[in-house]
Amino acid sequence: MSHFQELSEFKRGTVIGCHLCNKSICEISLLLNIPWSTVSGIITRRKQLGTTATQPQSEWGQHILKCTVRRSHQLSAESIAKDLQTLCGLQISTTTVHRELHRMGFHG
Repeated sequence: MSHFQELSEFKRGTVIGCHLCNKSICEISLLLNIPWSTVSGIITRRKQLGTTATQPQSEWGQHILKCTVRRSHQLSAESIAKDLQTLCGLQISTTTVHRELHRMGFHG
């Protein structure tokens, strides 16, 4: 399961509003009671992409896949697919896992 809770669109907008009012990242973090790294990420995403929207689920799946492989290099694509289905509820085939690992530079 995920260890985070996605911020609402309103709260992300509030972060940007505070930033536009020249509040520091630390001040915004304390004011809204959210981690400074989250505040920084929202501001950076807004500057770079022009939006505060979060990443699509597919990108989170890729992130989880990469972390899983880095923790244990000996896992097969089949066992990784089963782990992702069990732990995260992601429906992913062994072929997709193999293809994504290859695309990310993990060759085996």
